[in-house]
Amino acid sequence: MDYIHTEALNKHYEMGHTIVKALNGVDLSLPEKSLSVVMGPSGSGKSTLLHLLGGLDRPTSGEIYLDGSKLSQLDENDLAVFRRKTVGFVFQSFNLIQSFNALENVSFPMRFMNVPRKQRIEEALFYLEQVGIADRASHKPSELSGGEQQRVAIARALINDPTLILADEPTGNLDTASGYSIMEILAGLNRNGRTVLVVTHDPRMRQFASHIIYLLDGSIVKESVYEQAVQQVS
Repeated sequence: MDYIHTEALNKHYEMGHTIVKALNGVDLSLPEKSLSVVMGPSGSGKSTLLHLLGGLDRPTSGEIYLDGSKLSQLDENDLAVFRRKTVGFVFQSFNLIQSFNALENVSFPMRFMNVPRKQRIEEALFYLEQVGIADRASHKPSELSGGEQQRVAIARALINDPTLILADEPTGNLDTASGYSIMEILAGLNRNGRTVLVVTHDPRMRQFASHIIYLLDGSIVKESVYEQAVQQVS
């Protein structure tokens, strides 16, 4: 059984008198414990796809099945529980709370689960160690490099022990060396049993992937079509 499965997935937006088809009939099937990379240029619909899979938005039409759940059957409260228990999000812009240090940023999601403070600290330190940045636990985002901030963001994504990691351009704001180290961390999470899906336009991500999806103008295309389109743009 597929861990992620979509059927005729569409997401359309109204912009004045124009209908923008961010996703147009996407059929996707990915197994559990895969590391999948969705390649696409800006505006291809890859971030929209990620938001739909993570339950952050609803499709215009079509179905999403994730880890046995049919997302269209979940109300907003059920979706919130689904996101909290199943999904860890990693964003390009890190989305860290600037007034919190690294430890506080990582432990923050556990406050909503009534976890005692001592346990929150212990678990946050554990995940900071997992991503190699425990020595920076007391530092605020402004005192961390881009690569360090992304490591904190990954630790925060792991704090509720999700089975699925969704990463939106995780290397987009990083230099080459930092970006590569982040990719290695995501690959390590996959080797340890998590399903990981990364959307990116960074071709280096492909070397880590078990599955590669090419997205253009909201539709899945063959690699040859994608490469031709990218060459025309460049």
